[in-house]
This record gives sequence, C-alpha cells and structure tokens, in this order.
Amino acid sequence: MRLRTTVLSTVAALAAVAALAGCGAGGPAAPAAATDPAAPLRVGVSPVPHGQILDYVAEELAPARGLQIEVVEFTDYVQPNTALVDGSLDANYFQTVPYLEEFTATSGADLAWVAPVHVEPLGLYSRSVADAAALPDGATVGIANDATNEARGLRLLAANGLITLEPGSEATATPRDIATNPKNLQFSELEAAQLPRSLEDTDASVVNGNYAIDAGLQPARDALVLESAEGNPNANGLVTRADLREDPRIATLAELLQSPQVKDYIEQTFSGAVIPV
Repeated sequence: MRLRTTVLSTVAALAAVAALAGCGAGGPAAPAAATDPAAPLRVGVSPVPHGQILDYVAEELAPARGLQIEVVEFTDYVQPNTALVDGSLDANYFQTVPYLEEFTATSGADLAWVAPVHVEPLGLYSRSVADAAALPDGATVGIANDATNEARGLRLLAANGLITLEPGSEATATPRDIATNPKNLQFSELEAAQLPRSLEDTDASVVNGNYAIDAGLQPARDALVLESAEGNPNANGLVTRADLREDPRIATLAELLQSPQVKDYIEQTFSGAVIPV
C-alpha cells in the first residue's frame, strides 16, 4: 500500500526541527512500539530511488514474509525524521549515518541506525560547462545548506582540485573553512531539494544522487565530477526509533533491503547511479 504526503514549506520544516531541539532528550516520549507483528509498517522515503526500491520490496518480497509496508513519500530531508520522532512513521529510509548523527545531536531525538542499503554518489553538475576545469573565475556554485551535505559537497570539490580545505575541517567544512580557492568560486547555499533547479541560475551545483536522478540527470554520464563509491561512508540506510529497534518487522525489512533480489533490482534499474552496499 502506497501513501503520499503533502510537503511542508522549508520554514515549517525548520520550525519542526527547532521544536524538537527545544524538547531535547527530555521531551515527550515517542509512542510505544506496536505489539502486533501483522500491523503495517509505515516507512518514510525520498521518492527516488528510495521510494522505487521500497515499492519493489513492498510488492514483490514483503508479502511472502507476512510484512505489510506503507510507503510515505517526502521531498525534503527534514520531515522524514520529524515524522519518525512524533510517531507518524515507524521507520525511514533516505539518510546517511553522518546526516542522522547531525540530526540527533541537534534535536536530541532517540533514533537508531538499522542497516545500510545503497550509496548515491554526490555529483557536480552544470548546464553551462562540460568540464569542471572550464568553470570561469568567480563562478557561482550551489551547495546544500544542511551541515552534513554541505561538508560532503565541499569535500567533493576539494578532492577534484577546485578548492582546498583547512586541515582538520573536512568533516564539518563550510565555505569559511576554504583555504585556497583558485577560481574565486562563490557559493550559493540552498536546500538540497532545490539544487537541481538551481542549475538554471548557477554555473554549477553539487547535487545529491536522489535529487539528480529525480531531475532526469544520469550521474555516471552527466556529472562533471562524481564521488567514488568505494569506501564511501555515506550509504543510505534504514532508520527507526530506539523503542522499535527490536521490532521483528524492522528486522524483516532490513533483511529484505539487503537481499540479493534488491541488489539485483538496484543494479538493473539505476545503471550505476545507485550502488548497493
């Protein structure tokens, strides 16, 4: 069974995070875990590729295991976690460990990483140049405005010689941590979901894999530079609340998401733009 959700404005989403931060670890407790193993599992996802992968699991694999999955789509990176905290979801599948750690440190939420599923390499894209070396002096580059993806994007630019970062700043880098900037790049910090559309206004933008695919970009073909998948710590995975960590439905879903069938589905469907772990 597939559900859709109406996306809140960015302001409202950020307000939700602020409210969580205000509650901290001592805030209202999340609803107790469901005791009925036959109850549907509500899982929040980004539409592509997470929603497609989870649809495949829900339709082709889960019924044989007696698992019902309700797929709830979100088009930003904030609401899937706030909805998990407030009990609207039982799990989500859209984020990396660094993003989850940043969210829990800021909000005080008690969320648990369950299992990695795939990597979506981050890429630099442009409508105006075909090579990163051709970016003009003073070019405007779009990057994500959340701490995890901003640092990740800057590391991608540094790995490809466009900038250097101050030693020791790599994990939490912002534009203030740029040590050298030979092309005098200017940075436009935007919500990650807006970065594909920003290509009409920037010289280049660093775009997360799911948003690139959703915008019709093919990372292996269209990216000027692309993250390596080998040894990449930014696998997207399944997350739940701490009180549901031992729920057998969560364990079954994690097993299915890491199954050979899902690995084959990812490889056949996304042609290298999404890489199973």
